[in-house]
Order: sequence, then C-alpha cells, then structure tokens
Amino acid sequence: MSGQSLLVPGEITPVRSVPGNIRRPEYVGKPAPTPYTGPEIQDSDTVERMRIAGRIAAQAMEEAAKHIAPGVTTDELDRVAHAFMVDHGAYPSTLGYRGFPKSLCTSVNEVICHGIPDSTVLRDGDIVNLDVTAYINGVHGDNNATYLCGDVDEESRLLVERTRESLNRAIKAVRPGRQINVIGRVIESYAKRFGYGVVRDFTGHGINSSFHSGLIIPHYDSPHATTVMQPGMTFTIEPMLTLGTHDYDMWDDGWTVVTKDRRRTAQFEHTLVVTETGADILTLP
Repeated sequence: MSGQSLLVPGEITPVRSVPGNIRRPEYVGKPAPTPYTGPEIQDSDTVERMRIAGRIAAQAMEEAAKHIAPGVTTDELDRVAHAFMVDHGAYPSTLGYRGFPKSLCTSVNEVICHGIPDSTVLRDGDIVNLDVTAYINGVHGDNNATYLCGDVDEESRLLVERTRESLNRAIKAVRPGRQINVIGRVIESYAKRFGYGVVRDFTGHGINSSFHSGLIIPHYDSPHATTVMQPGMTFTIEPMLTLGTHDYDMWDDGWTVVTKDRRRTAQFEHTLVVTETGADILTLP
C-alpha cells in the first residue's frame, strides 16, 4: 500500500459564478431540495434530455481528468469542469446543493465521497475520484470515476480497476422484472473475492428532474431493496469499494467522508435507464 500521508482540509476558494441565462435547479439558494413526488419511470423525452445532461457531465469529467497530475490542486480540477459545463449551457448540479460550495466532488485516496475541491495539491501516487453532475433542460446527468495520479502502487491500481469492473458487472445485471437488490448482490459478491469493503451508507439513487429522487440503489445485497426494475426507470449505480473497512468518519465540513481505517477507496458511477432488455448508459461522452 502507498505510504502517502493522510489528507487534511485545504482552503476553499470563493464560489464560482454561473451566467444568469443558465437555468438553475430549484434547490439553489435553499437549504434543501423540495422532496420529489414524481414517477421513477420516465418518458422517452425525459430520457433523451437526461442523455444530453449525461453527455455533458461525462465530457466535463473527462476534461477535468486531463489535468490530473502531481502538483495540480483539486480546485483547479473544479475550475476546469465548471467552465466546461457552463460553456455548454449546463449548471453544475452540486453547486449549491444543500450548500455544497463547488461544481464537482474530488475525493482523494481515503476519501470515500463528497470531497470538496480546495487548495489540496495532488501528489505522485494519489488516486482521485471526480464526481460530476450536469443540469440542463430541466434534468440531471450524474457520473464519476477514479483516476491515477502519476506512479500509483499496485494495490491501489488494482482497487481502481476492480471497482470499475464491479460497476460494469452491476450494469449487466440490470433487467426489468428483477429486484434492485440484484445490483448490490453482484457488486458485493465480486468485491468479496478480493477482501474489499463495500460502503453501505452511501448509495446510488433515482435521478431525473430531481438530483436524488428518493429511490435508493444499495451496493450490497440489501433485503430491503425489493423495488422491481421496470423499463424507463432512471437511476445511478456508483459502487464504493475500500481496501479495508466500510466504516467511515466525516470531516467537520459536513461533507467529506473518509474510511475509518484511513485506507484507500475507489468509486465509479453511471446514470442509466432500464430498457426492455437491460440498461442503457446515459453518461457516455
């Protein structure tokens, strides 16, 4: 395992501006979003609008990832993704969501999720997750991926590779008529082959005109996840695997979630729609 020192909070730069002509999600400027009461199954028009949002989010993530290198700050990655989204007419969904101050999440090494971009400088051997969501035409598209920074140790590289594979396997398990818990069953059984922890308290979620609709997609085999998948359902799958425990601590910022044993963790995510025969990924660049 890498001998990197543990992450500490950096300084957060002022909130980046979004042109006034770009439509905001309803939660911006509010302490919390209005609870979603609409359907989990979307019509074809909504799905196609989500495909546009998903493509922008995927392209923004790719653009930011090009800048991952030792010596670059996580705030610089935020700047790049922010500029890409607004240049394409999209609002960065995380900006102002429950007060989150940035346009993507940057989760480095032991950070499971929701890391806030700041003055933290990436180091050779780090792994960093970028989580990017775009809002355009009234809908969201959400994706994330974990990237290698410089020369990364084999244990961390395999964790990243296998976490990506766990997402791929989970997507292949999506079928109408199956219960949601088949997704977590596939991820958990694969992760256990390598002794990885599977984060339980942070999950995939329904997504559409709402960033988080209320539908929960666990990444372990939950007996409570009995909702049956149906064509037109839209949600994210975003497994978080760890080298050690799935237990976590949260920083005082109320967002940054780190593994309790401070061992490394990786995550990958796509937004998808259930089809008649499986799943269609909406967050492709």
